[in-house]
Amino acid sequence: MGKPRVRFAPSPTGYLHVGNARTALFNWLFARHYEGSFILRIEDTDRERTSKKYEESIIQELKWLGLDWDEGPGKDGPFGPYHQFDRLDIYKTYLEKLIERHQVYPCYCSDEELEAERAQLIALRQTPRYMGKCRNLTHHERMQRENDGRKPAYRFRVKKGIIEFNDLIKGRMSFDSEAIGDFIIVRSNGIPAYNFAVVVDDSHMKISHVIRGEDHLSNTALQMLLYYSLGFEPPRFAHHPLILGWDRSKLSKRHGSVTVKEFREKGILAEAFLNYLSLLGSSLGGGKEVSPFKEIISGFTLERVGKSGAIFDEAKLNWLNGVYIRNYDPGRLMVLLEPYIRKAGYDYESLDNEWFKEVISSITGNLMKLSDIDRFINIYFDSRYEIRPEALKLLNENGSLDIIVRLREAMEASENNDGTMYPEVIKKIKQETGLKGRKLLMPIRAAITGVLVGPELDKVFSLLRKESILMRCDKAIELITKET
Repeated sequence: MGKPRVRFAPSPTGYLHVGNARTALFNWLFARHYEGSFILRIEDTDRERTSKKYEESIIQELKWLGLDWDEGPGKDGPFGPYHQFDRLDIYKTYLEKLIERHQVYPCYCSDEELEAERAQLIALRQTPRYMGKCRNLTHHERMQRENDGRKPAYRFRVKKGIIEFNDLIKGRMSFDSEAIGDFIIVRSNGIPAYNFAVVVDDSHMKISHVIRGEDHLSNTALQMLLYYSLGFEPPRFAHHPLILGWDRSKLSKRHGSVTVKEFREKGILAEAFLNYLSLLGSSLGGGKEVSPFKEIISGFTLERVGKSGAIFDEAKLNWLNGVYIRNYDPGRLMVLLEPYIRKAGYDYESLDNEWFKEVISSITGNLMKLSDIDRFINIYFDSRYEIRPEALKLLNENGSLDIIVRLREAMEASENNDGTMYPEVIKKIKQETGLKGRKLLMPIRAAITGVLVGPELDKVFSLLRKESILMRCDKAIELITKET
């Protein structure tokens, strides 16, 4: 195989969906594995729904993921322009060729007429398709409709037969053209329909492989007809399975977060997101949950893409993200955490840099997402300290009050004011109570941090002032005695 040319062609009608990001990733991996070219094309012909805001967001998310393109917006190449709306003259040229060959015809049917025809076919339990009302209109009949103010769309004449192609993931595919009906390639406003524009663009841009979701399989049948009618060599097709929600239906908003923007803002790292998407429903990574991206690129082939849909497990993504956070360079992690620290209401510049680095280091093991920072950072600031209901419930259990009273006494008696006091006071309370493990440490955690899950207690004690710990003991004792 020569050097492939693949493309990712999003429509800027919404934020980048997780499923589309996976399609972009598969195309990018294919291009990088075989040292080919990855083209970004913006399919912006739907002027009513297209938004510059969404286009900018899609580009931002692709850059965040590190999926750089070789040709496209901001990187002109020999086959531009790379926005479909800027290519209308190109589509017009090919439409005229099809008109000359009588392979398309003008259709004057209104939306209402088409909807009525569709409803009738559904009532008869037949596949909805265009029944050819305008297929054989005479010149006089066409002129009559145009004189009535009707502007025609253009439909492709579909011949009876079987449409076949070999899919690099799905295998041999076949469609009966009778179930398709004559389809629109140019709308009445002169804007090309999706299938026509895609065929012209992919051929003009010399795309060798089209890698996309299996929901495009039926489109491929239509596109094959256009490729042959226009005299173009079709690219190789590979339709990967879709990402599914927990109920095995197509991933949608009702399953939770579905856009790359949402996950980025939650604090998912780009590296973790790419790792998760590349292994989702594939045999890449050799069974490893965490795989270096260089290995994923070198091991990527279409044969290793699964043939059935994969369930998107956000909990697993969060776990994987936590693994990446724990292995992240501390300096880079601080930079990434800064906006989340500010959002939590902290004056980032006023924080003691060295002390704060140790604080971040102590809670890194508890972070699943960068946005989790506010759940744990509050532990170290007296102004944010509070005992949560679940922690108070534990403190109200028998024996907890005695432990906290003894902790306070041991802390006050200790001559140490640094981290060395922790093993000293814990040893003393162990000897006095005979308690150890969770029975001893959980009440202390609940009182000093206000939560049941968090950083190691020795770290907490070493980073808090003695006065802070005494204050928290007093607060816990006060709440426990008030409850009893």
